[in-house]
Amino acid sequence: MSPDQYCQEKCAKSGSSFYYSFLFLPPERRQAIMALYAFCREVDDVVDECSDLSLASTKLVWWRMEVQRVAEKQATHPVGLALQAVAPGINLPSEQLLEIIDGMEMDLQQSRYLDFKGLSLYCYRVASVVGLLAAEIFGYQDRQTQKYAHDLGMAFQLTNIIRDVGEDARRGRIYLPMDELKQFNVPAADILNGKYSDNFTALMQFQYERAQRYYEQAFALLPAVDRKNQRPGLIMAAIYRTLLEEIRGENFQVLHQRISLPATRKLWLAAKTWIKS
Repeated sequence: MSPDQYCQEKCAKSGSSFYYSFLFLPPERRQAIMALYAFCREVDDVVDECSDLSLASTKLVWWRMEVQRVAEKQATHPVGLALQAVAPGINLPSEQLLEIIDGMEMDLQQSRYLDFKGLSLYCYRVASVVGLLAAEIFGYQDRQTQKYAHDLGMAFQLTNIIRDVGEDARRGRIYLPMDELKQFNVPAADILNGKYSDNFTALMQFQYERAQRYYEQAFALLPAVDRKNQRPGLIMAAIYRTLLEEIRGENFQVLHQRISLPATRKLWLAAKTWIKS
């Protein structure tokens, strides 16, 4: 299959909400965002699927070299070839692609975060940088759109963290800041053992409110002149905020299950948001 087909299949198989926002883009921009998303999936899979830390680290080093090869038009991987073929007018700086890998590498180095400041750096690297690159692909006129993209990326990652608390715990990871667990009197062992409590619900409500603040900040920052071009991000936001409300509606029962939206609902939200925005 061609590099573009490889990336499209990678995106579709992931089942991600992001895929539904890509469908409405013109071909040139759709190819670029799928190449970017496939890159993110490849480096994320290195961390999630490789139990040998040394091997995972070696694979990330390989991807760093592939990013350099993309810049030199000598890519070897289908995703690298797709990134290399992105239209000349779309700027995807190597430095930012490498920063995404920096974020993935943090998962190899730590499984806890002492406070939100430390978690924010992780969220910036694995999500806000992706948001900044996506904003470039979608196109903008006002530089304030970069601030919108940064905050929206933060909101998405905080939503992911809320959704995946149980799944991450089964991998031995806790992304909820340790000082906040202490603040709400939730022992790390409760999360690792899937134990619900009123304190856990209060902790998750606190996380929910923070994520919502980032969504509100992002929307307030989006300049009217760029709203139409940035519709794919607004589609993602509509899907993710609906998911966040669904999680809250189920009283944050995320330790034993992964709450998600059916594909038909995601597609409906995508179409509705595209028409309204």
